[in-house]
Amino acid sequence: TQTDSFSSIYGHSTAIREAISVARRVAKTNVPVLLRGESGTGKELFSRAIHEASGRSGVFVAINCGAISASLFESELFGYEPGAFTGADRKGKVGLLEQANGGTLLLDELGDMPKDMQVKLLRTLQEKSFYRVGGNKPIYVDVRIIAATHRNLEEMIGKGDFRQDLYYRLNVVAVSLPSLRERLDDIPELVHKGVQYYD
Repeated sequence: TQTDSFSSIYGHSTAIREAISVARRVAKTNVPVLLRGESGTGKELFSRAIHEASGRSGVFVAINCGAISASLFESELFGYEPGAFTGADRKGKVGLLEQANGGTLLLDELGDMPKDMQVKLLRTLQEKSFYRVGGNKPIYVDVRIIAATHRNLEEMIGKGDFRQDLYYRLNVVAVSLPSLRERLDDIPELVHKGVQYYD
């Protein structure tokens, strides 16, 4: 029998079951998913489960948009050609988008993505292709995007900190992950299993 990719997510409260049910239904499609929830609610765990249940042939790749400086973000995500900038590897570098070709890319902490990268990502999603830093040849990719955030993106849009068009592109299916406060009944089970949901 095929193993259930969602079996590593514990708990039987209504809130967590609901989240799993939506994630399970959407896994087999290619639509972008936006996981919303506080830190520690298991966003990466859900992302991996969705990827495993999707049947996609490529790998699962995660990037934390808040952990990479704005200046390095572009070369991490899109890669670069040899000699693209001072200090660049002579051989160039394959970016995370390219690595995830055929698979799934998790954009963790989406709300921390630099503004100019939001524009470039939007273009990539629209055209299904991008250019490496310093490159002039389009690279075509088939990547399923899962985004995760604990921030209020609607508020950020209102302040001009997040692009509305990118929000609509990524928020096709939203899955709300409950905090432990909303699933107190699950705590004994989580303690028993020794679960640590750290994103």
